[in-house]
Amino acid sequence: MTRIFNDPADFADEALAGFCDAHSDLVRQVEGGAVRRNRPSTPKVAVITGGGSGHYPAFAGIIGPGFADGAVVGNIFTSPSTQQAYSVAKAANSGAGVVFTYGNYAGDVLNFGMASERLNAEGIRAENVLVTDDIASAPLSEIEKRRGIAGDFVVFKVMGAAAEAGQDLESVVRLGRKANDHTRTIGTAFSGCTFPGADQPLFSLPEGHMGLGLGIHGEPGLFDTELPTAVELGNELVRRVLAEAPAGAPGRVAVILNGLGSTKNEELFVLWRTVAPLLREAGYTLVMPEVGELVTSLDMAGVSLTLTWLDEELEEYWTAPALTPAYRRGSVGFAVTAAEDAVDEAAAVDTADYSSTEESRAYAGQCLAALETTAGLLRDSESMLGDMDAIAGDGDHGRGMVRGSAAALEAAAAAFAAGAGAGSVLIAGGDAWADKAGGTSGVLWGAGLRAFGERLGNEQSPTPDDLAQAVQAFADRITGLGKAEIGDKTMVDSLLPFTSSLTSAVASGSPVSEAWATAAAASADAAAATADLRPLKGRARPLAEKSIGTPDPGATSLAMVFAAVGPLFTAVHATAAIN
Repeated sequence: MTRIFNDPADFADEALAGFCDAHSDLVRQVEGGAVRRNRPSTPKVAVITGGGSGHYPAFAGIIGPGFADGAVVGNIFTSPSTQQAYSVAKAANSGAGVVFTYGNYAGDVLNFGMASERLNAEGIRAENVLVTDDIASAPLSEIEKRRGIAGDFVVFKVMGAAAEAGQDLESVVRLGRKANDHTRTIGTAFSGCTFPGADQPLFSLPEGHMGLGLGIHGEPGLFDTELPTAVELGNELVRRVLAEAPAGAPGRVAVILNGLGSTKNEELFVLWRTVAPLLREAGYTLVMPEVGELVTSLDMAGVSLTLTWLDEELEEYWTAPALTPAYRRGSVGFAVTAAEDAVDEAAAVDTADYSSTEESRAYAGQCLAALETTAGLLRDSESMLGDMDAIAGDGDHGRGMVRGSAAALEAAAAAFAAGAGAGSVLIAGGDAWADKAGGTSGVLWGAGLRAFGERLGNEQSPTPDDLAQAVQAFADRITGLGKAEIGDKTMVDSLLPFTSSLTSAVASGSPVSEAWATAAAASADAAAATADLRPLKGRARPLAEKSIGTPDPGATSLAMVFAAVGPLFTAVHATAAIN
């Protein structure tokens, strides 16, 4: 288990700060992550990796010449926020465009995609390359739904070397996608990983068993099987990966036998003794294979096997030199400028000049109280929500909701103290929620809260119709971004029944407090009913069978929050104290 920590909530931030100090010759910390200490002497494409913490050396450990220009670092197993991705990209950009590359997880896709839109709008060309190497997470016919695991490393390396060689943005993107198309990974877990401060792992296995098909966020395997011998395990991993060889695949392969965090190198070498001969017997030449920890999962005991089929172009960049804190190959001789001080040009102080009426200020106090209630409720429910999420996900929902709601409360309180009205208070809270929570739920809650605030505005207390329309705006923003529908087993399953019920009751003339309470009851019922559903979206989708019988944590937390804040949002005639 993870034993060295202070406040568990600060673990990821403190680890990043320590890493940047220990490797200050190569990296510098910026808002949202880290970038190279030395900038290139001439403009080059900035390759930016990213994702949640807990995977070292991925992602910050591979910053340096011949590899990544920066890494966006989220909380443990949680997507970094849009703001974090934007800030790192601004710091890493040297004038030739940026490309984000990351595993195919919903939160990462949303946040990196939104950061790219923001950069492109500012005239900085930005692209995205998703990694989809995990053969256990979806069938070949749905390859675009596969998640990214240890194959990240090969894709990132090819892109970083290509950018270092002076390839333009289009070429770097093409090569990254080509490397991804040629990469396959299968993994297995022997025991689960444990968050800092947690008293038990995210999942457990029967004694003498392993879970085949794990993900790097601590998700359990697709099915459990008796623990085989090293020879049997090697045969199983090789058989499954070779069965997925791309059509017309060349005979030269990059190979990674990767430890997940608690598997000793000696164990990996024992396994390699079976893996390597099998690959050679299948007619493959192994090109600069790697055996060790490259993409981990905190303290998980497990292993994964990655193959990338190399043509001449991909092999050139796979074997190219690199100099990073965690990975060094060959002799680098790249031209760079002098080291920079840790100045983050993307960081800017928000000096918003709020304008609002006294009526809106009074309602803003109620909005602030609603956020305070939300933060307290989620803090008390963190363990429960995390346990629900760990059934078929990565167990981070409770922690992410706590971080997001706490940040929202702090930002909203600051806006209120500066004179903000109701809309601006909620917008400030929403932006902070999305920034600090990360992950899919973080960006969705943040965007939804912003839409709610935009609809309320800063002029008056809302009428029942205004409140219903604000809730509708919240729902529209979330469904527009997440693309989920009722039945997908997501937060939408409780959100849309709430929205429909509230809108209908208000339209029929019911008192708004009664309408909200009725809608909250419908939302709670819908959340409970998700226990019978199979997830069709998000990280729980590959583990659908394990999820049956447990309600969706996102739907559950939304129903809880909406029930708790109803009396505050609907007391539109109350007078709030204005500080």
